[in-house]
Amino acid sequence: MFSDLKVLELASVLAGPSVGQFFAELGAEVIKVENPVTGGDVTRTWKLAGERTDDRSAYFCSVNWGKRSVTLDLTLEQDRASVYELASKADIVIASYKPGDAEKLGVDYAALSKQNMRLIYAQISGYGPENPRVGYDAIIQAEAGFMFMNGEPGGPSLKMPVALVDVLAAHHLKEGILLALLNRERTGKGDKVEVSLIQAAAASLVNQATNWLVAGKLPQKQGSAHPNIAPYGDVYTTADGQEIILAVGSDRQFQDLCAILEMPEMAHDHRFKTNTARVENRMDLNGLLQTRIILYTADALITAIHRMKIPAGFIQNMQQVFDTPEVKELLLNDQGITGVKSFVAKLGGVKKINLLAPPGLGEHTKEITS
Repeated sequence: MFSDLKVLELASVLAGPSVGQFFAELGAEVIKVENPVTGGDVTRTWKLAGERTDDRSAYFCSVNWGKRSVTLDLTLEQDRASVYELASKADIVIASYKPGDAEKLGVDYAALSKQNMRLIYAQISGYGPENPRVGYDAIIQAEAGFMFMNGEPGGPSLKMPVALVDVLAAHHLKEGILLALLNRERTGKGDKVEVSLIQAAAASLVNQATNWLVAGKLPQKQGSAHPNIAPYGDVYTTADGQEIILAVGSDRQFQDLCAILEMPEMAHDHRFKTNTARVENRMDLNGLLQTRIILYTADALITAIHRMKIPAGFIQNMQQVFDTPEVKELLLNDQGITGVKSFVAKLGGVKKINLLAPPGLGEHTKEITS
């Protein structure tokens, strides 16, 4: 779909590079510019304890498929000239400099668009163009309210085990770029697209934001339980020691669950008859459900629950996740490296592309700049 699109990636870590991989998966030519002095994208060195990889760490491989890497030191006039040449032919530049740095290096939108009026310059930052603070996902999770809500009641605040704010910000940036591409088709002119991690995070608070803004209720730690629905997100242990999760979204589903657990009277108990009542009496509800669920094996119970179209599932580890047929469809393989696609929508006009493995540092410098 984007086979005629050229993308220049002046971004590192997760948010910006994941946008670059998105375009690579749709056929675009993506050139990743890395600083040879600092060792390139810092995630090349973010390795697990005991990880044995080359400069393509597992973390780096998560968002750098389908790209070619060139090493250029933008403090050097000759290397900066190479970036200008690449930008003059590019459709999109993805940047993740903190405010002011792109201008110092001469690779800001004003500088690069002088020779390319059709250029779309996509900038991601921590706190927007006026705040010089460096944006890191963990800090944004804390400052955007996620950590305050995340954890068990009375327990410590916890960040999520993936850099979800970076992922969310990347999706917002993709949306902005796609709109800019659409507008360019109409006007012939490029544009600057800006997304900050803090705003992307706040915009993603959805019902937890309106629980405060509309209902005046300050969201608190509830483990995995849902603040507005019960039993939804609650975890239970089965007779064979497996954990399952329920996501009962309607009174009818709850009635069917009670029938499966052979406790139909519970569905008519005034404490649990409606969702509002179940939310108010969540502790009693969970206690009674656990006393019945512990009598069933996980496979038998989940089979019965699914038969009644009630949302429920197993708590799975990463190995189990990637044994799931639907997830296996997302796997990428090249040079003995396995990865995961970032674009999962199915469109008739999108053909499957065999992506190159994540590039070694500067692997394509001579090929591209000579």
